[in-house]
Order: sequence, then structure tokens, then C-alpha cells
Amino acid sequence: LVLCDIKMNKMDGMEVLENAQILKPDLPFIMISGHGTVETAIEASKKGAFDFVSKPPDLNRLLITVRNALDRGNLVTETKVLKRRVSKTRHILGESDSISRIKETIDRVAPTEARVLITGANGSGKELVARWIHEKSNRADAALIEVNCAAIPSELIESELFGHEKGSFTSAVKQRIGKFELANGGTLFLDEIGDMSLSAQAKVLRALQEHKITRVGGEKELDVNVRVLAATNKDLLKEIEEGNFRMDLYHRLNVINIHVPHLTERTDDIPVIAQQFLEEICGDYGMPVKKISDSAMEALKALPWTGNVRELHNMIERLIILSDKSITENDVIAFANPTGGTNIGTGNSANVTSTAGPSVAYEKFSNFQDYKDFAEKEFIKYKLEKNNWNVSKTADDIEIQRSHLYSKIEK
Repeated sequence: LVLCDIKMNKMDGMEVLENAQILKPDLPFIMISGHGTVETAIEASKKGAFDFVSKPPDLNRLLITVRNALDRGNLVTETKVLKRRVSKTRHILGESDSISRIKETIDRVAPTEARVLITGANGSGKELVARWIHEKSNRADAALIEVNCAAIPSELIESELFGHEKGSFTSAVKQRIGKFELANGGTLFLDEIGDMSLSAQAKVLRALQEHKITRVGGEKELDVNVRVLAATNKDLLKEIEEGNFRMDLYHRLNVINIHVPHLTERTDDIPVIAQQFLEEICGDYGMPVKKISDSAMEALKALPWTGNVRELHNMIERLIILSDKSITENDVIAFANPTGGTNIGTGNSANVTSTAGPSVAYEKFSNFQDYKDFAEKEFIKYKLEKNNWNVSKTADDIEIQRSHLYSKIEK
């Protein structure tokens, strides 16, 4: 936020406003003048000023204007972040042979109505494959409805998929539309279908065979026109042998199989993926894209990546937050294993819990503000790690606005 006088010695306030709008167009400007006129206020507004205040300013009005300007600045920042997220092109990153084959398969399969079973480890990008199939299909203008079968209790999965009628069970206080109906005309993505109960599997099989569903507690059959994509991290043939999955449903779903390889099987794709994540995350934070050294990239390629692409995304976000102007090999080594939490004393932080005793440890802080800033930084890092580097979730956890947390992270 800038409060700028209009009449100044070396440069006119209007000129300052014009130059600032070029460098940072979203920066709120409040213009101040002791010789203000309606024409001056209109001119300032046209050039991008948030408001115009006459001298001497009324303190209450000035405080309200400042608050409103800051609120609008936060709103503009959050709106830009949301627009970037909505407008991001959904695409699969990588140039390895396995990823090239997946892209070719998607191009062939997407325009058809064939059902697709997507397999691969957690975090490998199965959801992205499903999204790309939908967006390249003839149903792209309709809805893509996603259901995580593993996240829904078995007693609720049928209601989630097929809906229910009012009074069909104790908590059914009103009619509910299920995911099959919501996806009508579009695509239904059943993620982690290997975790679905056998009773729900039977109903899904009927929906695939007859293109009809019945809500829980209902009698009327409803026609549905849905393309079903499914994904799992399990070996469904093994699940069939153990009696946990239906053979007939497996064959209905597995018309086309796409297996997404583990990130360690395509390490040559890591630089491309990492660079894309760098640009996206820095863009979300409203900060310049950080450089990553060649040695740091090689260090990333050498990591085990048990969490696959999802873990790589978290790692890049962690490096952006905790590194200096550029990301080095030492940064990768220091922040590669967050499972134990950020230890005060690792990386660039000072060890407050020194074995030499608290009096020695606190010597590095010259005043209370220095220690307060340090403690706040460590607290935010701890909460980010606890929430798996999800900024929105962390902001809710520590009860501050997300835009406020972004500014603290950038600081």
C-alpha cells in the first residue's frame, strides 16, 4: 500500500503513480493533496489510484480507506491465483518413452466411448490421465465428476454414487442426487476403485451394463449416459483371487488399460516436471520464478520419490519457501526428508535448543523482535510440513488469511 502526496519537489505524485502502475499494477495507491479538486481526484482515479484524500485528512476516514485498499489488494491477489489455477492447461509432463506411449494412447482412446482402467502407484498422476482423457473427449463440455472410493465409508458409498430418497435411512432428511446423475452426459472418474465394497461393485456393474441406476431407497429406474474411467493402485487380479473384487466388473472396466509408471522409472522427466512446478508455485505466490542449479536438479533425480509426482510437487514448494534466491544442491539435501519435521538448527536456521544451554543459544538474538521473527518463521515452517505443504490448509490451521500467509512465506 502506498500513500502518496501529489505535490512533491522532484517528481509529481501523478507521475509516481503512473510509473508504479507499470511496475506493479495491483499495488493500491491512495493519493493525498492539500489542493485537491474534483478534477484531480478523477484524474488520479483514471490513472489507477484506489482513492483520493484531502489534507488535512480525517483520521477515521483515512483508516477506513487504508483498510479497504488492503482488503481489495488481498482480493485481487487471491482472484489472480484462482484464475491461474482454473486456466492452467491440463497436460502430462515428460518426454520419456513411457509417457510418450501414454500420450499416444490417450489421443487414440479419448474420442471414443471406451472405458479405461488407469493403474499405478499413489501420486503417479492417474487423476491427471483421467482429466486429460475427459478434456480430449467429445464430452469435454460436460462435467467430469470425481469420486475417491477409498475416502468414502463403505456404508455411504452407494448413496454417494447413486443418490438416495428422503427417509431411505436415518440421516436421509432430503433427496440427494448421486454422482452418476451429476455426471450424466459427461465423465465419471472412480478413483481407487479397488477399495469399493462388493455390494457397490454390483450396482456399478449394473449401471455399466444397462445404463440405468436406482437411488438408495427408491424404486424408479433412472437412465444415465456416463462414460466411466477408473483408477487403482492395487493389483485387481490379486484382489479378484482374494474375493475382494468382481471379475465381471474388472472386465467391464478394463477395456483399455493405461499404466502410469513410477517417477523413479522416468527420472529424465524430473527436470521438465520440476520446472513446471517452479513456475506454477512461484506464480501462485506472486514471486519471481526461482532458478534451480544443474547440481540441484541432479540431486532431485537421485531421490527415491516414494510419493511419486505428488511428492516432487511438495518438494519443489518446500524448496521455493525455504531456499534463498536460487535453489542449490545443498538445499535439496537439507530439505529432502521432511518426515521428521523441520529441525531448528538445520539448513539456515539457528539452533535455539543448543546443548550448550539456553543462555548461549539465545545470544544470537540482539532483541525481542529478532527472536519473535525467528519463532514465527519456524512455527510457519512446522505447520506447513504438518499440513504436507498445503498453503490453504495451513492458513486455516493457524487461522489467518491465505493471502496473509503468502506474504509471510515470501518474506
